[in-house]
Amino acid sequence: MATAYRLRLAIKFGRNLSTPLRRSFERKLLERQCQRLSASTGISVRCFSSQTATQTTETHNIIKDTEKPTGESIKHEFQSETQMLLQIVAKSLYSDKEVFLRELISNASDALEKLRYMRLSDSKTAEVVGDRSLEIHIGTDKQNRILTIQDTGIGMTQEELISNLGTIARSGSRAFLEKLKEKQNAGDSSQIIGQFGVGFYSAFMVADKVEVYTKSYSENAEGLCWISDGSNTFKISKAEGVQPGTKIVIHLKPESREYSDETAVNRLITKYSNFISSPIYVNGKRVNTIQPLWMLDPKDITPMQHNEFYRFIGNCFDSPRFTLYYTTDVPLNIRALLYFPEERPPLYDFTKGEMSSVSLYSRKILIKSKAENILPKWLRFVKGVVDSEDIPLNLSRELLQNSALIGKLRDVLTTRVLKFLNERSQKQTEDYHKFYKDYSIFLKEGIVSTDNQKEKEEIAKLLRFESSATAPGELISLTDYCKRMPSEQTKIYYLLAPSRSLAEQSPYYESLKKRNIEVLFCYEAHDDVIFLHLRQFNSHNLTSIEENMREADSKSESPGVINQGEIDTLITHMKTVLSGKAHDIKTTNRLESYPCVITVQDMASARHFTRIQARQVSDEMLYSMLRPCLEINPNHPIIKKLCGLVGTDPKLADLLIKQLFTNSMVEAGLVDNPRVLLASMNELLTAALEKV
Repeated sequence: MATAYRLRLAIKFGRNLSTPLRRSFERKLLERQCQRLSASTGISVRCFSSQTATQTTETHNIIKDTEKPTGESIKHEFQSETQMLLQIVAKSLYSDKEVFLRELISNASDALEKLRYMRLSDSKTAEVVGDRSLEIHIGTDKQNRILTIQDTGIGMTQEELISNLGTIARSGSRAFLEKLKEKQNAGDSSQIIGQFGVGFYSAFMVADKVEVYTKSYSENAEGLCWISDGSNTFKISKAEGVQPGTKIVIHLKPESREYSDETAVNRLITKYSNFISSPIYVNGKRVNTIQPLWMLDPKDITPMQHNEFYRFIGNCFDSPRFTLYYTTDVPLNIRALLYFPEERPPLYDFTKGEMSSVSLYSRKILIKSKAENILPKWLRFVKGVVDSEDIPLNLSRELLQNSALIGKLRDVLTTRVLKFLNERSQKQTEDYHKFYKDYSIFLKEGIVSTDNQKEKEEIAKLLRFESSATAPGELISLTDYCKRMPSEQTKIYYLLAPSRSLAEQSPYYESLKKRNIEVLFCYEAHDDVIFLHLRQFNSHNLTSIEENMREADSKSESPGVINQGEIDTLITHMKTVLSGKAHDIKTTNRLESYPCVITVQDMASARHFTRIQARQVSDEMLYSMLRPCLEINPNHPIIKKLCGLVGTDPKLADLLIKQLFTNSMVEAGLVDNPRVLLASMNELLTAALEKV
């Protein structure tokens, strides 16, 4: 017991133990925890040995401290006002100092790609280099605050060392690309990342001294050592024990000690450089194990790979329900792999409206993890990667330039996403309806947020609604509605209602139902706003059926009024009772089972206004702005009875008139708080019961 207790404390507080003893006791503790979890949950929980995992982990390290400067070192001065530029690079150019590792790994990758090209294109080089592995190795020494980055790439001669590391903004990669352009059939140079030649100097953001050991790939090349503390000079000397390629030893500042920690380095590689073509090892362990799927042939990618990549790039645990792989060279070079999540977004995602879930890469190097400019905000639920060689970056490879090109990129991607979703809606109807149920709010946001009418209508193709011509629960698109429209019909009619049953019982729907005109039923309060912004679809105006009540119907017969004189008297009295509320009162022939309705000019806008402004203005001002018209059905029993009450019981008639008006306002959606009905209804009931 004492030994077990001591071992438990040692594991908890990190005391030194012999490896076999520690692993044995760790496994026993883990097995005991698994047994307890199985007993409490009823689920069989298996324990896997950490030792087995360790044995299968790839370990390979070439970093050795064999380099040793020899001979006299020669001091050189930086060119191009070096001291000032170094200060800019080290303190002002990059927004986050952690990107120095991205820059140095990119340089190492370039060195490997150059050697790969030389080996393929030059037989002499192939003979000299042989089958040397092209790798990047990183070593950490937290105790001494040292970070080492070594590649097996092309290396540098003394002239190249002075030229590339002695002149700010001198890019060996750019010069290499220019030479390739001069040759025919130069091969694929798309793997070359470096363009600006300042990435190396980002090391001085975290270092107080940098040592570079390099040896050219060429035969009989000599080893060299470059040393600088970031001031206006550097030293070069010959060195022995230098391996072919380049090795950078960074002596970190005290405040940058974290970058000599293996966990921190692994995190940065995973974040910025995970998709570098060449393997990256940290202390002998391979880090970049996930492939850049967007660079592969989609036919070669398995669903399991997609799931793994989606969870990695999206930092999530569900699976993608749709996957869009898109590549094009015109009008821009684009490789995109976009995922549409299976899991419904959290509630806060509906309203935050800012965060993108798409990462922006250039030549497989992360530029921005949440790039808000390459897709519109309403598509923020889409996760994935966009890689483009044409993306205009600034010197630090961070900020986007040339808004016209970025706008073009956004337009191309948005168009492709809309086309893709439209295809899914036709080919995978059931799956799309599930997607629409979860994400329709984002599509509707897209209609409201864009000013491009063509884009609005493309998004509108994805909307789905119930219809008076279909069974309950069956959804149709605006395109389906237009295909079924009679040739003489010029408008798309819709009705806003809380449910289908209330929509079918609406007084506004009666006349269209009698004429067998299809109506879209909209159950979301914001659908009014969507149609207000959309305005038309396929050259057909979108019209609320409440607007149809205001239109003159030449085909309808005049209402058969038995006693027009009584109706005229009633209307005159109603105007007096509803003074300051009803702008006008008239008869209508479009009602059968309802006594009256309210109509206003542009009902959808009026309804939206009352939802957001009604509590901020007085009732008198609200009625003055809305100008509601009360249209009564002269053949309804209530209206007929009301004609007699005006003369026999004016008090009860007045209460009934006010109640009819309030009921109609609620039915129209112009009274957002139905509790206003209670006071007038109780007063009406009291007066009615007095007659009993």
